[in-house]
Amino acid sequence: MEQKRTYQCVGTCSKLINVSVEDGVIKSVQFLGGCHGNTQGVAALVKGMKVEDAISKLKGIDCGGRGTSCPDQLAHALEAFL
Repeated sequence: MEQKRTYQCVGTCSKLINVSVEDGVIKSVQFLGGCHGNTQGVAALVKGMKVEDAISKLKGIDCGGRGTSCPDQLAHALEAFL
């Protein structure tokens, strides 16, 4: 069963992340705001990946000393699916 969630980002240029997951696999990711090319790239790379695998790869990535990043925020958004 497909599940969809919207996550409000904290501390990044991206404001929202829309995520769709089915059977523990990421179906789609859409960032609203942020560096369009980079967020599009991250979204394409995680598509088809298991939620747990994406979290382990993305969580803790820092952007410019902010303590978070768009990939890190995606990891936080994905944790809601566990």
